[in-house]
Parts: sequence; structure tokens; C-alpha cells
Amino acid sequence: MKRLSILLLALFPLVAHADEAAIRKAFAERYAKMPIKSVTATPIPGIFEVYGGGQLIYVDETGNHLLMGPLVDTRTRNNLTQERMQVLTAVKYDSLPFDKAIAIVKGKGERRIAVFSDPDCPYCKRLETELSKMDNLTVHLFLMPLADLHPQAVGISKDIWCSADRAKAWSAYMLEGKKPESGKTCENPIEAIAALANDLGIAGTPAIVLPDGRRLDGAVPAAKLEAMLDKPVEAKIEAK
Repeated sequence: MKRLSILLLALFPLVAHADEAAIRKAFAERYAKMPIKSVTATPIPGIFEVYGGGQLIYVDETGNHLLMGPLVDTRTRNNLTQERMQVLTAVKYDSLPFDKAIAIVKGKGERRIAVFSDPDCPYCKRLETELSKMDNLTVHLFLMPLADLHPQAVGISKDIWCSADRAKAWSAYMLEGKKPESGKTCENPIEAIAALANDLGIAGTPAIVLPDGRRLDGAVPAAKLEAMLDKPVEAKIEAK
């Protein structure tokens, strides 16, 4: 690790300030599909973090040299990349547009989570099985069909949204495989949710948001969710 640190310092010049404009220009020219949300200095002189598209990578001040992988503080053994991602991906829970979500109430529903989910995503179905084990929980379900992976998911999502009982239609499809009634048309929030997910850096499903701002990806076990809900943290949230 020490050799790597010495090599990095030898390869990249030391600068007093980040040339954010140069970095943004370089990325716009070479990585047009990766929208940059932020450019921030790291503890290593001359190296800056670039966050965008749900990714955190490192570059020199010109944007000409790129590093990928975790940045570790060898003194504390802390994974600085992981720590920064927790900050960068944190979400202001109460700012979410709950009018665009399906509220699924379990028991008293006093605890809350938000879930971005695709009806045809296998891991989303697995997560639903885990959530079915939990009580006293309100799930704010945001329909996020990934059409490139699951071509039928958009239609299923629309049918669920247009159902008389959205929560029941969702649970029946995810847990029992019962398709919702088709043919109904209504205004739906699917495009708006896709835009929201993009703004939050959510690219895959399922994605879970906890009330304290923390984000989790994948089919998280019920026991882990229970533990995290019972022990919230004061999340550091950067403005998005």
C-alpha cells in the first residue's frame, strides 16, 4: 500500500486547488454518458474524486489520468471510498414524492422505508419475500421498471398503478405471480420516478432508502433491515 501511495504521488503533480473546470471539460469530451454531479479534493494532493452516474472515481487535476478502486487510509484502515459513497448516496427521506409511491402498510405501519422496485426483477421478488416477514412497517413503493432488462415490466407497472387496490395488486404479483388486470389506462408516475432515480444515482433495483438517509441495494434480509431500522444513524447528506 505504501508503494502505491508513493507511485501515485510520483505520477501526479501536486496542486493547491482543484481545476474543476478542466476535469469537467475532460469528462464531457471523453465520457459524455457519465454526468458529473461533483468534483471534490481527496486527502491525496493532486487527486480528486469525481462522482456521477452512481460511480465514484479518481482523477488528477487535468482529468487526463483516471484511477478506479477503493481509496484506503492506511493509518486507520478506513475505506474512504465507501465512507464517501454513504454520504453521496444518502437521501433526504421526507423530500421523496410519496404521492408517486404505493403505500403498503404492514400492521401499524409506524416504521418506514422507501423501495425502488421492478416487478420483473428476481431480486425485487426476493426482497418482497423478506419484507413479508416484517411487521409494523410502511413501505413506500416506487415503481421503477427497467425496460432494457425486462421488456414487460413497464406494462405490468402501469397495470398495477391503475389497479383499484395498488398495494394488493403489487403484493399479489410479486409474492403469488398473479398478474394485475390489464386494459385499464390512467396517468402514472413511471417516467417521473425514472427521472427521480437518475437524480438520486439509483441505477438498479431493488434500492432501499431508510428514514435516516442511508441507502441499501439488493435483496436485503429482513433481519438486517430490522436491525438498521431499530438503530438509525445521523446520516450526513450532501445536497443533490
